[in-house]
Amino acid sequence: MSIRKAVRAAVAALIAVGAVSAAAPVVATAATPACGQYCIGVFSDELGTYASPNFVEHVFGGKAEVGTETGLNAASGSDSSEDFINPHQGYVSDYYKLGLVSAEVNRHYGTLKASQLEYAPLGMPTGLCVGVPTAPFQGEPLSLQSCGIPGRTVWIIGTSLSPATASMGFFPIVSGATTDFSRPFAMSYPRHVDTNEMLPPIRLRHLQFPGPARALPATQLWGVTLGPLQ
Repeated sequence: MSIRKAVRAAVAALIAVGAVSAAAPVVATAATPACGQYCIGVFSDELGTYASPNFVEHVFGGKAEVGTETGLNAASGSDSSEDFINPHQGYVSDYYKLGLVSAEVNRHYGTLKASQLEYAPLGMPTGLCVGVPTAPFQGEPLSLQSCGIPGRTVWIIGTSLSPATASMGFFPIVSGATTDFSRPFAMSYPRHVDTNEMLPPIRLRHLQFPGPARALPATQLWGVTLGPLQ
């Protein structure tokens, strides 16, 4: 895949899954072949590239249970703990109509694309989505929660918050439960992790805009892949 195509896929990937029913049969390969062509792989700009994502989001132990944390794991086409789909396509405004984000979130981000990340090992939807169990707080780890919980299982594709990197396919992923719109809570990852050890959970942290350029650090920028993971 060319870089240009990868960038287009990155922005579209988190909403494309909703165009197909989660239960619909699919034949193309993804995180695992059974998950299908719309399986989503979220990776960190800190640890990977579109040419080599290296590590993608996964469910620790592959346990489809409320409270199981999610982190990063070596990208693999045979690891079903890395299988996620999006049960709803669209924008933040569409999630507002579904009652899944607040009016304030819709007012600030209504025109941005949004997604849920439903755990679907081997293509089997679990009804559990990546989120947080409580109102967001600094350092809160991500975990599986019921997909019906308003706000806390919705993710906003924050391309407008980092337009320079969005043009390269990397963007912050903001919690749909955030109430701080000057420094929203978003997916973050530690800097300088030891990739030879088990990697830690993804956590929520306020977006950091250091310096006059207000450029986000790589630890708060993410890319998305669709298709086979090698």
